[in-house]
Amino acid sequence: MSDQIKFIVDNLNKEPFRKNYNLITFDSLEPMQLLQVLNDVLAEIDPKQVVDIREEMPEQTAKRMLSLLGILKYKPPGNATDMSTFRQGLVIGSKPVIYPVLHWLLQRTNELKKRAYLARFLIKLEVPSEFLQDETVADTNKQYEELMEAFKTLHKECEQLKTSGFSTAEIRRDISAMEEEKDQLIKRVERLKKRVETVQNHQRMLKIARQLRVEKEREEFLVQQKQEQKNQLFHAVQRLQRIQNQLKSMRHAAADAKPESLMKRLEEEIKFNSYMVTEKFPKELESKKKELHFLQKVVSEPAMGHSDLLELESKINEINTEINQLIEKKMMRNEPIEGKLSLYRQQASIISRKKEAKAEELQEAKEKLANLEREVSVKTNQTREFDGTEVLKGDDFKRYVSKLRSKSTVFKKKHQIIAEFKAEFGLLQRTEELLKQRHENIQHQLQTIEDKKGISGYSYTQEELERVSALKTEVDEMKGRTLDDMSEMVKKLNSLVSEKKSALAPVIKELRQLRQKCQELTQECDEKKSQYDSCAAGLESNRSKLEQEVRGLREECLQEESRYHYTNCMIKNLEIQLRRATDEMKAYVSSDQQEKRKAIREQYTKNIAEQETLGKKLREKQKAVRESHGPNMKQAKMWRDFEQLMECKKQCFLKQQSQTSIGQRNLLGTNVSCFEETFI
Repeated sequence: MSDQIKFIVDNLNKEPFRKNYNLITFDSLEPMQLLQVLNDVLAEIDPKQVVDIREEMPEQTAKRMLSLLGILKYKPPGNATDMSTFRQGLVIGSKPVIYPVLHWLLQRTNELKKRAYLARFLIKLEVPSEFLQDETVADTNKQYEELMEAFKTLHKECEQLKTSGFSTAEIRRDISAMEEEKDQLIKRVERLKKRVETVQNHQRMLKIARQLRVEKEREEFLVQQKQEQKNQLFHAVQRLQRIQNQLKSMRHAAADAKPESLMKRLEEEIKFNSYMVTEKFPKELESKKKELHFLQKVVSEPAMGHSDLLELESKINEINTEINQLIEKKMMRNEPIEGKLSLYRQQASIISRKKEAKAEELQEAKEKLANLEREVSVKTNQTREFDGTEVLKGDDFKRYVSKLRSKSTVFKKKHQIIAEFKAEFGLLQRTEELLKQRHENIQHQLQTIEDKKGISGYSYTQEELERVSALKTEVDEMKGRTLDDMSEMVKKLNSLVSEKKSALAPVIKELRQLRQKCQELTQECDEKKSQYDSCAAGLESNRSKLEQEVRGLREECLQEESRYHYTNCMIKNLEIQLRRATDEMKAYVSSDQQEKRKAIREQYTKNIAEQETLGKKLREKQKAVRESHGPNMKQAKMWRDFEQLMECKKQCFLKQQSQTSIGQRNLLGTNVSCFEETFI
């Protein structure tokens, strides 16, 4: 936690916040000031959040912050029960709630800025399906989706350009290369113009070629328009199927959605919740308290050895034997009233156990259902982000699978046909190559003949004219065909739209009635929900008060227990000291010499006497050492001098050994002996 606070303070002191906090001032901030700091960080991420929270209601502040944190995909720690505490902590400015949020936001500020910017344009507005039946609403919704897709593509391109790292030098190089290519193309076009000017009727041929190009472009546009209309038709059919499925589900829900059934469901939920609040949760709380008290008791007791454990086991065995004897006595009495009561008690205990087990199973099932719904919503959101289409369910998915199977069989057949065509294409390609070679040879021969006759290029111009005329006839035929197909398709679409409108008219009427019923039921449900929320809030406040009282009592209990153990230890120490003092008094007062010797006083006096005698001996020894210290030091000095003199004689003797005679050696020995006698 200290590292977390340190990280938050360091980042808040940097740009762009510059708060000038330290650990103490930041930790001593009030809840409103802490919320203002959190709001400043959120405003740095999203500029729309620049608000003074003193001028705003706490509910609006919490709602605004929660919506932005949801957009930024912040996941608070814990499960669904902790979400309520997270919301309450965000409203009141609780430190354990706000510190992790600040730490998470300051860790990834740049990433979250980008996410908040994209969320402004990419969070899709959900339009009800009944409003989409209006053409203007459907068109505007379609334009909105197209603009969103265009924004996605443009943003991706922008990010790619930012990360691609193009330099100005490369762009200039590309521009120069493109200009060179442009010049080459202009030269080539001029060359072709000069070559074409020699051909007869070249203006007419150019006009025909221009018309051909225009018609081809128009043909491509018409094919594209036809494909778009097919896609629109496919989407319209899909939308119709979706609306029909929604209508079926609403009819099915309306068949069961009677006030009595809804009231029964609400009563069952209220009974279950009241059982959980009044019976199950208090029992669990009591059991947890007992466990906690037992564990505290175990912790407060000193560590047990093997002998203590054996004693406890023997006590447990004795108590178990006593319990068995009491049960046997009770069975021997065999009173009929108690026997009946015991049966009822057993039945009641069995029923209560079953009830608790079923309640736990129901709670687990609800948690699993909530988790699965959460996972489904996450998966649907992911698929919408990836594809932009809705996930198929139930019958739609089965139909989709059957379509896929039929398409796979068709694909296999078509694949086989394509393989046959490929084999045929290989043969035809080979024959085409052979024919091209022959054609080239013939053309070469024809060109030589034309050159000889003086009419070069005649066959080429004639072929071009024939080809252009054939292309014009084909284009005219294609135009007629496409116009006929388009008129037929428009007629079919108009008839289909009119049929669907006539078929959907009674359905829309029924939908209006069902919508009114649904509004009434939602109003009732909102009223019941508000009653439930108020009741739950009251219970929550009572529970928090009780928890605070329990916490205070636990702290008092711990303090009293620590005092109790401290006083016990002090009493034991005093008892030991008192026991030693009484033993000492007994030994000192008694007439027995053996006991007196055991007394601590006698032992201390004996030790004192021994130490005094030892001190006397050491002082005498010290006195003798002091008296003999001077002469001993003189004698040691004389011996050192004598040692130096002998060393000097030895060196002189070694030098004169080769020159001196035996007599001189004897003389030296007599001199040494005389010196020793005088020294001694």
